[in-house]
Amino acid sequence: MSDPLVVTAGEHDAQTLLDALNDGRRVVVTTEFLGTEYEVTLRWDGETYYCDTPTRLHKHDTEAEMLTCLETQGYVDDLPE
Repeated sequence: MSDPLVVTAGEHDAQTLLDALNDGRRVVVTTEFLGTEYEVTLRWDGETYYCDTPTRLHKHDTEAEMLTCLETQGYVDDLPE
């Protein structure tokens, strides 16, 4: 298994993270909430996308659902280039 892609929230666009997931890599996103830094692990098992946070495991059935999660949670830079 390849090393995970480790990023800071907002560092990359959604397509970069989705491409890594679809290539079989885990993505570790470092983010901050209420002054506390934590990591979220994103992965795809070929069928389901997962967002594993310190308090909850989100599951998404489609790439579109995963994209919405990435954008809603602020893990990606959603500004046009």
